Amino acid sequence: MNEKTSVSIFYPCYNDWGTMGSMIMFSVQTAERLGLDYDITIIDDGSEPHTLQLLEEIERAYPQVRVLRHEHNRGYGGALRSGFGAATKEWIFYTDGDAQYDVRELEQLLEKAGPGVDIVQGYKISRHDPLHRIIIGRIYHWGVKMAFGLKVRDVDCDFRLMRRAVFDQITLVSDSGVICCEMMAKMHRAGCRFVETPVHHYQRAHGKSQFFNFRRIARTLWQLSGLWVRLTLLRRDV
Repeated sequence: MNEKTSVSIFYPCYNDWGTMGSMIMFSVQTAERLGLDYDITIIDDGSEPHTLQLLEEIERAYPQVRVLRHEHNRGYGGALRSGFGAATKEWIFYTDGDAQYDVRELEQLLEKAGPGVDIVQGYKISRHDPLHRIIIGRIYHWGVKMAFGLKVRDVDCDFRLMRRAVFDQITLVSDSGVICCEMMAKMHRAGCRFVETPVHHYQRAHGKSQFFNFRRIARTLWQLSGLWVRLTLLRRDV
């Protein structure tokens, strides 16, 4: 990659008032140091007022940052789809707004990108979560890989750099966290070229996961089943 590399950076945000400020600071520092042609977008997915106040301060402090607001919570997939739709640069980088990944490691993704690459996919060196989350995450990871025939090391690592042109080939429809599986499956079906690189994963410093409760897990399994039927049995949505 060179100094003319253009990257749209975005972060889904849902009540991430404790982490978003530092993430934006590190993002701007990294992009400036690497000489990128870049923009930064925060997708606020219906956060509470104290988070909105922080985002307003961020917009005032960083003119290269814009905030797109969802009046009501649309879910993780809805936030990602808004981020992909708002991107304008050649490449798109995103990660979650809870700072469990270090945005400065974007540099490692850029080092792997090139003419023969469409997606640079991170994979966690070591997962720093409570034991029950690690166990459930591993079951989910291997189940999804087998069901959808995915070959990436870490389906659920949301630290990705992708060519914007990829989204001319695929259409995403999920509003929940199932969008990660949908995205990986459709990119593989479209013949996208992947490379992978290890990234660090950290304990959650603020807030709590929206996923790990029985109702959400049950709903995710139901949605994954429907996605598998559409993509694998019926060969739709490809």
